[in-house]
Amino acid sequence: MQTPLDSRRRFLKNSILTVAACAGTRASAAASAVRRPSISVQLYSLRDDCGKDFDAALAAVAKMGASGVEFAGYHHYGDKPRELRAKLNDLGLKAAATHIGTGSLRGDALKQTIEFHQQIGCKYLIVPGDGDLTHPEKNKALADFFNETAAKLKPLGMACGYHNHTGEFAKTGDSNYWELFATRTSKDVVLQLDCGWAAAAGQDCADLMKRHPGRMQVVHIKPTVFGNSSGKKAIFGEDSVNWGPVLTACRGPGATEWLTLEQESYPDGKSPMECTALSFAALKKALQ
Repeated sequence: MQTPLDSRRRFLKNSILTVAACAGTRASAAASAVRRPSISVQLYSLRDDCGKDFDAALAAVAKMGASGVEFAGYHHYGDKPRELRAKLNDLGLKAAATHIGTGSLRGDALKQTIEFHQQIGCKYLIVPGDGDLTHPEKNKALADFFNETAAKLKPLGMACGYHNHTGEFAKTGDSNYWELFATRTSKDVVLQLDCGWAAAAGQDCADLMKRHPGRMQVVHIKPTVFGNSSGKKAIFGEDSVNWGPVLTACRGPGATEWLTLEQESYPDGKSPMECTALSFAALKKALQ
């Protein structure tokens, strides 16, 4: 015979199971969101095309199927953020990130930088290199500056970060300059890992993401040929980088929102636009 106490226990048990199931569904959905980065194109890949006709270059990137672009200059939109935002909207593109100099984040320039990028909907302000990072005495001061800037940007829903080349992985003591900067900066400073350059410097990109989880919100996918280059070419999937573990790490510990394709080499006599389109199609297929 079932007593009122039995019914209460059964009710509580079913309620707990329901709550747990809902929580599991939410957690699964959240994990799925992290593991489905969008693809953008770094416009430096098409710098000559952008210089000739910036609007046409943007349209071509949209036609490839990209969800966004990462800027390396604004051409005739340099003082027209609203017009640039309208153009992006018309093409169905988002401002994934931008590459700007450290000076754009210093002093009075920071206010203008914030205002411009808020208007175009750009969250990530990335510095693509600063000599102070590989300076033994200046690395810490640069890290402190990024920490301070990140703290100013965070309440605005924005962030700053740093993009590596190969030089940042030069040895300093028992570590390297990139690692030193990474450990000296807070989790709010984006580590924009350029996987092509990092792999060429002998780094395991997936391991870097595991060591600094949640800080690779924007990752550069740069087809790169290095080492024994026989039979290799700088097209995604045909180059020297082992991309499988990289893409897996981006979906997991990297917490990557944007996979940003950067095409810097143009094999087989093809144009920058043709090579970028080939790498984009291969990257998109690899994510399916």
